[in-house]
Amino acid sequence: MARMTDHLGRPVVAVTGIGVVTALGVGKGENWAALTGGRSGIHPITRFPTDHLRTTISGTVDFLPSSSKGASQLTYELAETAAGEAVLEAGIGGSDFGGPLFLAAPPVDLEWRDRFALYTASPASGTASERVRAVARELPSLEIFDSGQYGKIADRLAERFGTRGLPITLSTACASGATAIQLGVESIRRGESDRALAIGADGSVNAEALIRFSLLSALSTHNEAPEKASKPFSRDRDGFVIAEGAAALVLESLESARSRGAAVLGILRGCGEKADDFHRTRSKPDGSPAIAAVRAALADAGLAEDEIAYVNAHGTSTPENDKMEHLSLSEVFGARIRDIPVSSNKSMIGHTLSAAGAVEAAFSLMTMRESVIPPTINYDVPDPSIELDVVPNVKRDADVATVLSNSFGFGGQNTCLVLAREAV
Repeated sequence: MARMTDHLGRPVVAVTGIGVVTALGVGKGENWAALTGGRSGIHPITRFPTDHLRTTISGTVDFLPSSSKGASQLTYELAETAAGEAVLEAGIGGSDFGGPLFLAAPPVDLEWRDRFALYTASPASGTASERVRAVARELPSLEIFDSGQYGKIADRLAERFGTRGLPITLSTACASGATAIQLGVESIRRGESDRALAIGADGSVNAEALIRFSLLSALSTHNEAPEKASKPFSRDRDGFVIAEGAAALVLESLESARSRGAAVLGILRGCGEKADDFHRTRSKPDGSPAIAAVRAALADAGLAEDEIAYVNAHGTSTPENDKMEHLSLSEVFGARIRDIPVSSNKSMIGHTLSAAGAVEAAFSLMTMRESVIPPTINYDVPDPSIELDVVPNVKRDADVATVLSNSFGFGGQNTCLVLAREAV
Protein backbone atom coordinates (compact mmCIF):
# COMPACT_ATOMS: atom_id res chain seq x y z
CA MET A 1 0.00 0.00 0.00
CA ALA A 2 1.33 3.43 -0.97
CA ARG A 3 2.15 5.75 1.93
CA MET A 4 -0.70 8.23 2.43
CA THR A 5 0.68 11.69 3.03
CA ASP A 6 -0.57 15.27 2.88
CA HIS A 7 0.77 18.25 0.96
CA LEU A 8 3.72 18.52 3.34
CA GLY A 9 4.59 14.82 3.22
CA ARG A 10 3.09 14.07 6.66
CA PRO A 11 0.79 11.13 7.42
CA VAL A 12 -2.86 11.94 6.71
CA VAL A 13 -4.83 11.89 9.98
CA ALA A 14 -8.27 10.28 9.90
CA VAL A 15 -11.07 10.07 12.45
CA THR A 16 -12.35 6.54 13.02
CA GLY A 17 -14.45 7.03 16.16
CA ILE A 18 -16.60 9.80 17.65
CA GLY A 19 -18.30 10.03 21.05
CA VAL A 20 -20.42 12.88 22.44
CA VAL A 21 -22.25 13.83 25.64
CA THR A 22 -23.92 17.22 26.16
CA ALA A 23 -26.96 18.62 27.91
CA LEU A 24 -28.91 17.32 24.89
CA GLY A 25 -28.19 13.71 25.86
CA VAL A 26 -25.74 10.81 25.64
CA GLY A 27 -24.31 9.63 22.34
CA LYS A 28 -24.11 10.89 18.78
CA GLY A 29 -27.61 9.81 17.81
CA GLU A 30 -29.44 11.59 20.61
CA ASN A 31 -27.31 14.71 20.29
CA TRP A 32 -27.58 14.96 16.52
CA ALA A 33 -31.37 14.56 16.52
CA ALA A 34 -31.73 17.35 19.07
CA LEU A 35 -29.11 19.59 17.48
CA THR A 36 -30.58 19.43 13.99
CA GLY A 37 -34.07 19.75 15.47
CA GLY A 38 -33.12 23.09 17.00
CA ARG A 39 -33.78 21.91 20.56
CA SER A 40 -32.06 23.66 23.46
CA GLY A 41 -30.52 21.80 26.38
CA ILE A 42 -30.41 24.87 28.65
CA HIS A 43 -32.53 24.74 31.82
CA PRO A 44 -32.83 26.13 35.36
CA ILE A 45 -30.12 24.99 37.76
CA THR A 46 -31.32 22.47 40.37
CA ARG A 47 -27.97 20.97 41.45
CA PHE A 48 -27.24 23.69 44.00
CA PRO A 49 -29.04 26.72 45.47
CA THR A 50 -29.03 29.77 43.21
CA ASP A 51 -30.29 32.32 45.71
CA HIS A 52 -28.67 35.72 45.13
CA LEU A 53 -26.96 34.56 41.91
CA ARG A 54 -27.46 36.76 38.86
CA THR A 55 -27.49 33.70 36.57
CA THR A 56 -29.63 30.69 37.50
CA ILE A 57 -29.55 28.66 34.26
CA SER A 58 -27.05 26.30 32.65
CA GLY A 59 -26.56 23.25 30.48
CA THR A 60 -25.72 20.79 33.24
CA VAL A 61 -25.80 17.03 32.59
CA ASP A 62 -27.93 16.13 35.60
CA PHE A 63 -28.95 12.82 34.01
CA LEU A 64 -25.51 11.30 34.67
CA PRO A 65 -24.96 9.39 37.94
CA SER A 66 -21.91 11.50 38.89
CA SER A 67 -23.67 14.84 38.47
CA SER A 68 -23.91 15.28 42.25
CA LYS A 69 -20.41 13.99 43.07
CA GLY A 70 -18.28 17.00 42.17
CA ALA A 71 -16.37 18.29 39.16
CA SER A 72 -13.63 15.66 39.17
CA GLN A 73 -15.96 12.65 39.27
CA LEU A 74 -18.36 14.14 36.74
CA THR A 75 -15.61 15.15 34.32
CA TYR A 76 -14.27 11.60 34.47
CA GLU A 77 -17.69 10.09 33.75
CA LEU A 78 -18.24 12.48 30.86
CA ALA A 79 -14.83 11.65 29.38
CA GLU A 80 -15.23 7.89 29.88
CA THR A 81 -18.70 7.86 28.34
CA ALA A 82 -17.64 9.81 25.25
CA ALA A 83 -14.42 7.82 24.84
CA GLY A 84 -16.27 4.54 25.22
CA GLU A 85 -18.56 5.43 22.32
CA ALA A 86 -15.66 6.59 20.15
CA VAL A 87 -13.44 3.56 20.81
CA LEU A 88 -16.33 1.18 20.17
CA GLU A 89 -17.11 2.84 16.85
CA ALA A 90 -13.45 2.69 15.86
CA GLY A 91 -13.44 -1.06 16.45
CA ILE A 92 -10.51 -0.97 18.87
CA GLY A 93 -10.28 -3.15 21.98
CA GLY A 94 -11.96 -1.45 24.92
CA SER A 95 -8.95 -1.89 27.24
CA ASP A 96 -6.00 -1.90 24.83
CA PHE A 97 -6.14 1.30 22.80
CA GLY A 98 -2.44 1.29 22.08
CA GLY A 99 -1.85 5.01 21.47
CA PRO A 100 -1.42 8.17 23.56
CA LEU A 101 -4.18 10.02 25.42
CA PHE A 102 -4.67 13.80 25.29
CA LEU A 103 -7.31 15.09 27.71
CA ALA A 104 -8.65 18.63 27.89
CA ALA A 105 -10.11 19.10 31.37
CA PRO A 106 -11.03 21.97 33.69
CA PRO A 107 -8.73 22.98 36.54
CA VAL A 108 -9.94 21.07 39.60
CA ASP A 109 -9.85 21.73 43.32
CA LEU A 110 -11.39 20.26 46.43
CA GLU A 111 -15.16 20.53 46.45
CA TRP A 112 -16.47 23.00 49.01
CA ARG A 113 -18.26 20.26 50.93
CA ASP A 114 -14.92 18.44 51.29
CA ARG A 115 -13.22 21.63 52.43
CA PHE A 116 -15.91 22.25 55.03
CA ALA A 117 -15.83 18.61 56.17
CA LEU A 118 -12.07 18.76 56.68
CA TYR A 119 -12.28 22.09 58.47
CA THR A 120 -15.12 21.18 60.84
CA ALA A 121 -13.45 17.90 61.80
CA SER A 122 -10.12 19.55 62.53
CA PRO A 123 -8.73 20.12 66.05
CA ALA A 124 -9.56 23.32 67.89
CA SER A 125 -5.98 24.57 68.08
CA GLY A 126 -3.39 25.48 65.49
CA THR A 127 -3.64 27.46 62.24
CA ALA A 128 -6.38 26.54 59.79
CA SER A 129 -3.95 24.82 57.42
CA GLU A 130 -2.34 22.85 60.25
CA ARG A 131 -5.73 21.70 61.52
CA VAL A 132 -6.89 20.59 58.07
CA ARG A 133 -3.66 18.69 57.46
CA ALA A 134 -4.07 16.91 60.77
CA VAL A 135 -7.48 15.60 59.71
CA ALA A 136 -6.29 14.75 56.20
CA ARG A 137 -3.53 12.51 57.59
CA GLU A 138 -6.15 10.38 59.32
CA LEU A 139 -8.44 9.94 56.30
CA PRO A 140 -9.15 6.26 55.53
CA SER A 141 -8.68 6.72 51.76
CA LEU A 142 -7.14 9.07 49.20
CA GLU A 143 -10.49 9.85 47.56
CA ILE A 144 -10.63 13.49 48.67
CA PHE A 145 -6.95 13.99 47.82
CA ASP A 146 -7.38 12.43 44.36
CA SER A 147 -10.37 14.65 43.57
CA GLY A 148 -8.09 17.67 43.70
CA GLN A 149 -5.29 16.24 41.53
CA TYR A 150 -5.37 17.63 38.00
CA GLY A 151 -3.82 14.57 36.33
CA LYS A 152 -5.89 11.94 38.12
CA ILE A 153 -8.74 11.94 35.59
CA ALA A 154 -6.38 11.17 32.71
CA ASP A 155 -4.63 8.49 34.77
CA ARG A 156 -7.94 6.71 35.32
CA LEU A 157 -8.84 7.01 31.63
CA ALA A 158 -5.45 5.62 30.61
CA GLU A 159 -6.04 2.58 32.80
CA ARG A 160 -9.60 2.16 31.54
CA PHE A 161 -8.76 2.26 27.83
CA GLY A 162 -5.17 1.00 27.81
CA THR A 163 -3.56 4.04 26.23
CA ARG A 164 0.23 4.16 25.93
CA GLY A 165 2.76 6.49 27.49
CA LEU A 166 2.18 9.29 29.93
CA PRO A 167 -1.37 10.66 29.53
CA ILE A 168 -1.41 14.40 28.89
CA THR A 169 -3.90 16.68 30.67
CA LEU A 170 -4.09 20.22 29.33
CA SER A 171 -5.97 23.45 29.80
CA THR A 172 -5.94 26.24 27.22
CA ALA A 173 -9.19 27.83 28.45
CA CYS A 174 -12.09 27.50 26.03
CA ALA A 175 -9.78 26.25 23.27
CA SER A 176 -8.75 23.20 25.31
CA GLY A 177 -10.79 20.59 23.41
CA ALA A 178 -9.38 21.74 20.08
CA THR A 179 -5.86 21.78 21.53
CA ALA A 180 -6.23 18.14 22.65
CA ILE A 181 -7.14 17.21 19.06
CA GLN A 182 -4.20 19.22 17.74
CA LEU A 183 -1.77 17.37 20.03
CA GLY A 184 -3.17 14.04 18.85
CA VAL A 185 -2.81 15.07 15.21
CA GLU A 186 0.79 16.17 15.77
CA SER A 187 1.75 12.93 17.51
CA ILE A 188 0.60 10.93 14.48
CA ARG A 189 2.21 13.30 12.00
CA ARG A 190 5.54 12.96 13.85
CA GLY A 191 5.32 9.19 13.58
CA GLU A 192 5.17 8.69 17.35
CA SER A 193 2.05 6.55 17.05
CA ASP A 194 -0.49 5.23 14.56
CA ARG A 195 -3.42 6.40 16.65
CA ALA A 196 -4.33 8.78 19.47
CA LEU A 197 -7.31 9.34 21.74
CA ALA A 198 -8.27 13.02 22.06
CA ILE A 199 -10.91 13.98 24.64
CA GLY A 200 -12.40 17.23 25.83
CA ALA A 201 -14.52 17.00 28.97
CA ASP A 202 -15.89 19.46 31.49
CA GLY A 203 -18.26 18.85 34.41
CA SER A 204 -17.36 21.89 36.44
CA VAL A 205 -20.60 23.86 36.71
CA ASN A 206 -20.95 24.97 40.34
CA ALA A 207 -21.86 28.11 42.26
CA GLU A 208 -18.26 29.27 42.42
CA ALA A 209 -17.91 29.06 38.62
CA LEU A 210 -21.09 31.07 38.12
CA ILE A 211 -19.90 33.74 40.52
CA ARG A 212 -16.50 34.01 38.85
CA PHE A 213 -17.91 34.36 35.34
CA SER A 214 -20.62 36.73 36.56
CA LEU A 215 -17.96 38.99 38.02
CA LEU A 216 -16.47 39.14 34.52
CA SER A 217 -19.92 40.08 33.13
CA ALA A 218 -19.63 37.08 30.82
CA LEU A 219 -22.83 35.13 31.61
CA SER A 220 -26.32 35.60 30.22
CA THR A 221 -28.92 36.64 32.80
CA HIS A 222 -31.85 35.66 30.59
CA ASN A 223 -33.14 33.38 33.36
CA GLU A 224 -36.87 33.61 32.65
CA ALA A 225 -36.60 31.65 29.37
CA PRO A 226 -33.49 29.43 29.59
CA GLU A 227 -33.90 27.90 26.15
CA LYS A 228 -33.77 31.42 24.66
CA ALA A 229 -30.73 32.63 26.61
CA SER A 230 -27.91 31.68 24.22
CA LYS A 231 -28.21 34.01 21.21
CA PRO A 232 -24.99 33.98 19.19
CA PHE A 233 -24.60 36.86 16.75
CA SER A 234 -27.98 38.39 17.70
CA ARG A 235 -28.13 42.06 18.56
CA ASP A 236 -29.72 41.30 21.96
CA ARG A 237 -27.11 38.73 23.05
CA ASP A 238 -26.03 39.29 26.63
CA GLY A 239 -23.49 36.60 27.47
CA PHE A 240 -22.78 32.89 27.27
CA VAL A 241 -24.58 30.06 29.07
CA ILE A 242 -22.23 27.84 31.05
CA ALA A 243 -22.63 24.14 30.32
CA GLU A 244 -21.12 20.67 30.65
CA GLY A 245 -20.24 18.00 28.12
CA ALA A 246 -17.59 15.89 26.48
CA ALA A 247 -16.46 14.63 23.11
CA ALA A 248 -13.84 12.10 22.12
CA LEU A 249 -12.19 11.43 18.77
CA VAL A 250 -10.17 8.40 17.81
CA LEU A 251 -7.47 9.81 15.55
CA GLU A 252 -5.55 7.43 13.33
CA SER A 253 -3.21 7.60 10.38
CA LEU A 254 -5.22 7.02 7.22
CA GLU A 255 -2.81 4.26 6.28
CA SER A 256 -3.44 2.44 9.56
CA ALA A 257 -7.20 2.91 9.34
CA ARG A 258 -7.42 1.48 5.83
CA SER A 259 -5.06 -1.37 6.55
CA ARG A 260 -7.40 -2.67 9.25
CA GLY A 261 -10.58 -1.91 7.30
CA ALA A 262 -11.85 0.81 9.65
CA ALA A 263 -14.53 3.23 8.48
CA VAL A 264 -13.08 6.72 7.97
CA LEU A 265 -15.45 9.33 9.43
CA GLY A 266 -13.45 12.36 8.34
CA ILE A 267 -10.00 13.86 7.98
CA LEU A 268 -8.17 16.32 10.23
CA ARG A 269 -6.62 18.47 7.52
CA GLY A 270 -5.13 21.32 9.52
CA CYS A 271 -4.56 22.91 12.92
CA GLY A 272 -3.63 26.49 13.72
CA GLU A 273 -3.02 28.34 16.95
CA LYS A 274 -2.07 31.83 18.04
CA ALA A 275 -1.72 33.34 21.48
CA ASP A 276 -3.08 36.78 22.40
CA ASP A 277 -1.79 38.56 25.50
CA PHE A 278 -4.02 41.62 25.16
CA HIS A 279 -6.42 40.98 28.07
CA ARG A 280 -7.54 38.17 30.37
CA THR A 281 -11.01 38.03 28.77
CA ARG A 282 -11.19 40.42 25.82
CA SER A 283 -9.55 39.83 22.46
CA LYS A 284 -7.21 42.24 20.78
CA PRO A 285 -9.43 44.89 19.15
CA ASP A 286 -8.07 44.32 15.65
CA GLY A 287 -8.67 40.56 15.89
CA SER A 288 -5.14 39.84 14.64
CA PRO A 289 -4.48 36.76 16.83
CA ALA A 290 -7.77 35.11 15.77
CA ILE A 291 -7.08 36.02 12.15
CA ALA A 292 -3.61 34.48 12.43
CA ALA A 293 -5.03 31.28 13.96
CA VAL A 294 -7.51 30.85 11.10
CA ARG A 295 -4.84 31.49 8.48
CA ALA A 296 -2.44 29.10 10.20
CA ALA A 297 -5.06 26.35 10.14
CA LEU A 298 -5.76 26.92 6.44
CA ALA A 299 -2.05 26.89 5.61
CA ASP A 300 -1.52 23.72 7.64
CA ALA A 301 -4.40 22.11 5.75
CA GLY A 302 -3.09 23.25 2.39
CA LEU A 303 -6.42 24.89 1.56
CA ALA A 304 -7.28 28.31 0.19
CA GLU A 305 -9.97 30.53 1.73
CA ASP A 306 -12.44 29.69 -1.05
CA GLU A 307 -12.21 25.97 -0.25
CA ILE A 308 -14.00 26.20 3.12
CA ALA A 309 -17.68 25.28 2.81
CA TYR A 310 -18.88 25.89 6.39
CA VAL A 311 -17.66 27.52 9.60
CA ASN A 312 -18.56 26.00 12.96
CA ALA A 313 -18.25 29.24 14.90
CA HIS A 314 -16.95 29.69 18.41
CA GLY A 315 -20.12 31.79 18.71
CA THR A 316 -20.40 32.19 22.46
CA SER A 317 -23.20 34.80 22.53
CA THR A 318 -21.06 37.36 24.34
CA PRO A 319 -21.13 40.82 22.73
CA GLU A 320 -17.34 41.08 22.53
CA ASN A 321 -16.50 37.59 21.26
CA ASP A 322 -19.13 37.44 18.52
CA LYS A 323 -18.04 40.84 17.21
CA MET A 324 -14.38 39.76 17.19
CA GLU A 325 -15.16 36.48 15.43
CA HIS A 326 -17.09 38.30 12.71
CA LEU A 327 -14.18 40.71 12.29
CA SER A 328 -11.64 37.91 11.97
CA LEU A 329 -13.73 35.89 9.52
CA SER A 330 -14.40 38.98 7.40
CA GLU A 331 -10.69 39.73 7.24
CA VAL A 332 -9.78 36.19 6.17
CA PHE A 333 -12.65 35.44 3.78
CA GLY A 334 -13.50 38.94 2.60
CA ALA A 335 -16.94 39.64 1.15
CA ARG A 336 -17.45 35.90 0.59
CA ILE A 337 -18.07 35.43 4.33
CA ARG A 338 -21.64 36.65 3.77
CA ASP A 339 -22.26 33.54 1.66
CA ILE A 340 -20.55 30.93 3.85
CA PRO A 341 -22.82 29.23 6.41
CA VAL A 342 -21.53 30.15 9.90
CA SER A 343 -23.56 28.56 12.72
CA SER A 344 -23.06 28.12 16.45
CA ASN A 345 -23.77 24.87 18.29
CA LYS A 346 -23.57 26.83 21.56
CA SER A 347 -27.00 28.30 20.85
CA MET A 348 -28.37 24.89 21.87
CA ILE A 349 -25.77 23.21 24.09
CA GLY A 350 -24.33 26.29 25.80
CA HIS A 351 -20.61 26.79 26.31
CA THR A 352 -19.00 23.56 27.50
CA LEU A 353 -15.73 25.38 28.30
CA SER A 354 -12.82 22.89 28.26
CA ALA A 355 -14.86 20.48 26.15
CA ALA A 356 -16.16 22.98 23.58
CA GLY A 357 -13.49 22.59 20.90
CA ALA A 358 -13.80 18.80 20.89
CA VAL A 359 -17.62 18.82 20.99
CA GLU A 360 -17.80 21.23 18.06
CA ALA A 361 -15.21 19.24 16.08
CA ALA A 362 -17.37 16.14 16.56
CA PHE A 363 -20.47 18.00 15.35
CA SER A 364 -18.48 19.36 12.40
CA LEU A 365 -17.60 15.82 11.35
CA MET A 366 -21.25 14.80 11.63
CA THR A 367 -22.30 17.83 9.58
CA MET A 368 -20.15 16.60 6.70
CA ARG A 369 -21.26 12.98 7.02
CA GLU A 370 -24.97 13.77 7.25
CA SER A 371 -25.00 16.72 4.80
CA VAL A 372 -26.97 18.79 7.31
CA ILE A 373 -25.90 22.05 8.93
CA PRO A 374 -27.28 22.57 12.46
CA PRO A 375 -28.92 25.97 12.95
CA THR A 376 -28.13 28.89 15.18
CA ILE A 377 -31.32 29.10 17.21
CA ASN A 378 -32.70 32.17 19.00
CA TYR A 379 -31.68 34.34 16.07
CA ASP A 380 -34.67 36.68 16.18
CA VAL A 381 -32.99 40.10 16.34
CA PRO A 382 -30.22 40.28 13.72
CA ASP A 383 -27.22 42.47 14.49
CA PRO A 384 -26.76 44.78 11.49
CA SER A 385 -23.04 45.07 12.27
CA ILE A 386 -22.55 41.29 11.92
CA GLU A 387 -23.28 40.25 8.35
CA LEU A 388 -23.19 36.47 8.52
CA ASP A 389 -25.33 33.63 7.23
CA VAL A 390 -25.87 32.05 10.64
CA VAL A 391 -28.29 29.36 9.37
CA PRO A 392 -31.00 30.99 11.46
CA ASN A 393 -33.30 28.83 13.59
CA VAL A 394 -33.77 25.93 11.15
CA LYS A 395 -31.30 23.27 9.96
CA ARG A 396 -30.15 23.33 6.36
CA ASP A 397 -29.42 20.47 3.97
CA ALA A 398 -26.05 21.11 2.34
CA ASP A 399 -23.21 19.22 0.71
CA VAL A 400 -20.37 20.15 3.07
CA ALA A 401 -16.91 18.81 2.20
CA THR A 402 -14.75 21.07 4.43
CA VAL A 403 -15.26 22.80 7.77
CA LEU A 404 -13.37 25.42 9.75
CA SER A 405 -14.03 24.95 13.48
CA ASN A 406 -13.05 27.92 15.65
CA SER A 407 -12.13 27.98 19.35
CA PHE A 408 -11.21 31.35 20.86
CA GLY A 409 -10.59 31.16 24.60
CA PHE A 410 -10.21 33.60 27.46
CA GLY A 411 -6.65 34.72 28.03
CA GLY A 412 -5.94 34.74 24.30
CA GLN A 413 -5.95 31.00 23.59
CA ASN A 414 -6.92 30.63 19.92
CA THR A 415 -7.05 27.25 18.16
CA CYS A 416 -8.68 26.50 14.81
CA LEU A 417 -9.22 23.15 13.11
CA VAL A 418 -9.84 22.38 9.44
CA LEU A 419 -11.75 19.16 8.86
CA ALA A 420 -12.59 17.43 5.59
CA ARG A 421 -15.01 14.72 4.59
CA GLU A 422 -12.46 12.86 2.49
CA ALA A 423 -8.72 12.72 1.96
CA VAL A 424 -7.36 14.41 -1.13
